[in-house]
Amino acid sequence: MYAAYFLLLLHISVAPSMIHLEGSAQGTTWHIQYEDAQQRDFTPQITHILQDIDQCLSVYRKDSEISLFNNSLSIEFQLPYFYPVLKKSAEVYSATNGAFDPTVMPLSAAYRQGKRTHTPWWEKADSLLQYVGFSRIRFDETGVSKQKEGVSLDFDGIAQGYTVDVLAALLDSNGISNYMVEVGGEVRCKGLKNDAPWTIGIDNPLHPSVKLATVQLHNMAATTAGNYRDHYALNGAVSGHIIHPQTGYSTPDSLLSVTVFSADAITADGYDTAFMVMGVAGTKEFLQQRKDLDAYLVYIGADGEVKVWMTEGVRELIK
Repeated sequence: MYAAYFLLLLHISVAPSMIHLEGSAQGTTWHIQYEDAQQRDFTPQITHILQDIDQCLSVYRKDSEISLFNNSLSIEFQLPYFYPVLKKSAEVYSATNGAFDPTVMPLSAAYRQGKRTHTPWWEKADSLLQYVGFSRIRFDETGVSKQKEGVSLDFDGIAQGYTVDVLAALLDSNGISNYMVEVGGEVRCKGLKNDAPWTIGIDNPLHPSVKLATVQLHNMAATTAGNYRDHYALNGAVSGHIIHPQTGYSTPDSLLSVTVFSADAITADGYDTAFMVMGVAGTKEFLQQRKDLDAYLVYIGADGEVKVWMTEGVRELIK
């Protein structure tokens, strides 16, 4: 359902009181580990949450709330998941001057069709831009409406991070103080695992079997975005699935992937998409002003080799 990337979980051996649950949802897999002396199994609650989020935010379900909105002028929210994602989307949209914009749906839908049929979807980009722009929607806690027919929403760039946070909140509400929640590579950790920090690895995008870094997470989320896997080439032109909402095209930049570290996964997930649009230089400049965010950038250097750049906060996390 949503874009899935490549944070690889390490050290997944299970301690006697450590529960390890896993399954499939949102077109990808999920894994949850938590320490619980009572050995409770939260699978039914997790399944219910995943089904409800799908019912609310999946553009692949014709009966989902987001699909109903995309095919009408307005809706009232039925489930509690639409409004928080819209609210965070508005925050990231404003902070990034529109680099993250969920009204990119007409363009992303054209991309998916073009990839499926192997046709040059970008020829439609200019005509579709009239339907893109977060200022064309209005929302509050009760519902959302559009100011122009044809405007539509796609939360693929932020919904998996939000899902991670909702599942983490489930564990918090049940008194779980040591856990790791991962959906499609988006991760949030709390406390410790076997008295040590939770550990993730960051892959080399061009050589996934090679780890560029091993990072320790403690009460933190990490999400990754990249164009290098979901793209296609036609007649010498390469198109990636992360599209610049203001130009209608995927940004030609040396940036291969970006991993963002934040207090929660929805924030990290929104910004990792924006950073792919902003590119290496734009992201570096942005992060100089945002000390609440840390990031690990992987890009192609002038010599054609894979390079990395990271904020000082990430250096402190590397094992």
